Amino acid sequence: MTTTAGEQRRPLAPAARPVHSGSWFATFRHTLDRPLTSYYLLLTASTLLLAIGLMEVLSASSVDGFVKHGNSYYWFFRQLTWVFLALPVAFVATRLPHKLLRALAWPALLLAVVLLALTQTGLGVEVNGNRNWLALGPVVVQPAEVAKLAVILWCADVYARKERLLDDWRHTLIPVAPVMAMVVGLVLLGGDLGTALVLMAIILGMLWVVGAPARLFVGSMVTVGVFALYLASTNKERLDRLTNFADPFKDYQGAGWQSAHGLFAMSSGGLFGKGIGASQQKWGSLPEAHTDFIFAVLGEELGLVGTILVLALFLTIAYAGIRVATRTRDPFVRYMSAGITVWLTGQMMMNVGMVLALLPVIGLPLPLVSYGGSALLPSLVALGLLVSFARSEPGARAALRDRRRRRSSAGVTSSSTTRRMR
Repeated sequence: MTTTAGEQRRPLAPAARPVHSGSWFATFRHTLDRPLTSYYLLLTASTLLLAIGLMEVLSASSVDGFVKHGNSYYWFFRQLTWVFLALPVAFVATRLPHKLLRALAWPALLLAVVLLALTQTGLGVEVNGNRNWLALGPVVVQPAEVAKLAVILWCADVYARKERLLDDWRHTLIPVAPVMAMVVGLVLLGGDLGTALVLMAIILGMLWVVGAPARLFVGSMVTVGVFALYLASTNKERLDRLTNFADPFKDYQGAGWQSAHGLFAMSSGGLFGKGIGASQQKWGSLPEAHTDFIFAVLGEELGLVGTILVLALFLTIAYAGIRVATRTRDPFVRYMSAGITVWLTGQMMMNVGMVLALLPVIGLPLPLVSYGGSALLPSLVALGLLVSFARSEPGARAALRDRRRRRSSAGVTSSSTTRRMR
């Protein structure tokens, strides 16, 4: 193109061209439609949550570790040890063939039931009034955390085998309902209402995914709600928390103490927080600062921006899990992905609701963020399985092979260029 003066006019650079909002949206949709989107979303969100969790465990536990053990890094090093143990197991989970994984369904359920039963023997350890811990030599573990993953694996295998029979409500409930009642009963025998509610949420979520009739699903929800209220009313401490959670300042010195100080921490963080390590509530005012109420310390130190980031990462995992479940043709992968997504997302919502005084305090950790190796290891294994399923999405394997081929070609080209330069 030439001007009236005869000069050659240069075309506009790509950056100078007008950009329409529709093109951004189209690019975003195109990115989400790529075969490896779920794979990268799961890896990125899980890694960031794990890093944020280690950082906050170090901060929130420093005072407690120094007072009780003379070392501010005591709880952090224990958590770091669990991370180093869990990551190789999670990596193995990403490579497990689906047939082998399904073969482990019944053994995993049996192991979980045996470990839960052993908590009521001489090997059981009582923590905060709940006898739901198990001493295995120098290691103390919480079998209920293992039971969450085992139950999802077993239910997914059962429902996949009965895929063509699920139109009949009897096949939807049998044998899942009796087995789940036994597992939940063993958990409640140890006094762990919070984990029992998570297990109930998992089975309700899986009933929804398998397409249970509406009357069966609604009836199950009502039954679970009534049962949970009844259990809460049979224990004075739980009843106090149930009647005071909406207004923790009504019993500030009693049942509302933990919730009130959690709200103090969240409200004092402001938009950007006080800074990492600058929490005031962790200095003894906030019980369980590095476990159940670590989200409060996170809000105080990282502010609204930090809490929204953590919630966005959990929602990213939820989106990727749902995407894997809806895109797969394998019913086992569909039910397994949905169960893991319900577990991690549901427990996150319960924990955050508890910290924000929207739900009663029921003693649930924040997955991947709170201190606790018994909870961390099954959670990372579950995410490893989700990553494995994401690698099996339509077109994902081919995309991974192409990526490896490009990397190999780039490596060969680079080495050839280096030799020529020499």
